[in-house]
Amino acid sequence: MATATAEAAEDTGAAAPAARVAHVSKSFPSPGASGGDQLVLDDITLDVAPGEFVTLLGASGCGKSTLLNLVAGLDRPSAGTISTDGRPALMFQEHALFPWLTAGQNIELALRLRGVAKPERRPEAERLLDLVRLRGAHGKRVHELSGGMRQRVALARALAQDSRLLLMDEPFAALDAITRDVLHDELTRIWRETGLSVLFVTHNVREAVRLAQRVVLLSSRPGRIAREWTVGIPQPRRLEDSAVAELSAEITEELRREIRRHGRH
Repeated sequence: MATATAEAAEDTGAAAPAARVAHVSKSFPSPGASGGDQLVLDDITLDVAPGEFVTLLGASGCGKSTLLNLVAGLDRPSAGTISTDGRPALMFQEHALFPWLTAGQNIELALRLRGVAKPERRPEAERLLDLVRLRGAHGKRVHELSGGMRQRVALARALAQDSRLLLMDEPFAALDAITRDVLHDELTRIWRETGLSVLFVTHNVREAVRLAQRVVLLSSRPGRIAREWTVGIPQPRRLEDSAVAELSAEITEELRREIRRHGRH
C-alpha cells in the first residue's frame, strides 16, 4: 500500500522520492483447474526522484500497468513495499470522462473530491483548462471534443488532484500520430512548468525516448528491470531527431532480445 516517505527523508536529510518501489513482486492466481499463482512482477526496485520523468517500457503483458496500479494504490504487492510522496494522480489510456458533465464540470468534480470550496472550483477549473490549452472549453460536452481534447481534459482533471506524482498508463496510444505528437509537446511543457514527477507507461520506444529523462525496460513475464537508460538529449525533442532515433534503435534492439529470450522459455 502506498504511504508517504517524508519522515524517512527527514531522518536522512535527503529529499523524499516521489515514488519508491522496493523489492516488489506481484502474483495472481493462475486460471484453470491447475491452481497455483502466476508471477507477474519479480523483485522490482525503482525510485522516481522529485521532478523526474520516467518511462516504463516493455512488451505487452510484461507487467507495466500492473506496476503502475500498485504505485497508484489500486492493488497491493505480494511482496516488497511501495511508498509515495502523497497520493498519486492517475491518467489512463481511455479518458474516462463523465459524458453527462461538461469539460469544466469533470474537472470541478475532482476539485470537489479534493475538498476545494465551491466558489473556488470554477476559477481553478478554468485555470487548469488554460494550462492544457483548452481556454473557453469549460461548457463543452464530451461528445463535442476531439480525442486529443478529451485527453487534455483528462490531464487537467488529473492535475486538479494537486498531486506531486502523475501516473500515466499509455494515455496517447489511441490517438492519431499528429495529435499524439502535439500532446507530447504539451505534456513536456506542463511537466517543466509544474515540476511534477511523472511515471509514464508505454510500449512505444520513440515515445519513451522523446518524453523521459530515464527509460526503464521491463523483461517479459515475470517482469524484472532488464536495463535502464538516462536520456541526456535536451528538451524539447522531436520524434524524428537523430539522437532520439539512435537511442530508440538501441533500446528497440534490447527489447527484441528480451522478447526472444522470453520466447525460448
